[in-house]
Amino acid sequence: MVQQLSSRERAFLRKLAHNLEPVVRIGKEGIDENVLKSIAEVVKKRELIKVKILQNSSVGFDRELADEIAKDTKSIFVDKIGNILIFFKPKNTKDAVITTEFNEFKKKKNKK
Repeated sequence: MVQQLSSRERAFLRKLAHNLEPVVRIGKEGIDENVLKSIAEVVKKRELIKVKILQNSSVGFDRELADEIAKDTKSIFVDKIGNILIFFKPKNTKDAVITTEFNEFKKKKNKK
């Protein structure tokens, strides 16, 4: 289910995530079932989240790791900024503020 985002869509989601604080932290224990469960629950609820890889973490970042986390949490990897990963999971409900903004952005982009 790895959905591909265009560079403009990534930039838009990065902008929306700018003021967000990381809600999940990956520490020296690395990525285990609990971390993946936390990411999945939070991204489902909030749509757009930041995950911070702490300095004491044994986790080395690469694109494959981010794609694996996205697959396991049924979300979309947006980007990495420093030690922070951004994930997005669109909602199909009325309270989906970020998904609504994102869909409006995509509509505008397609009209051009």
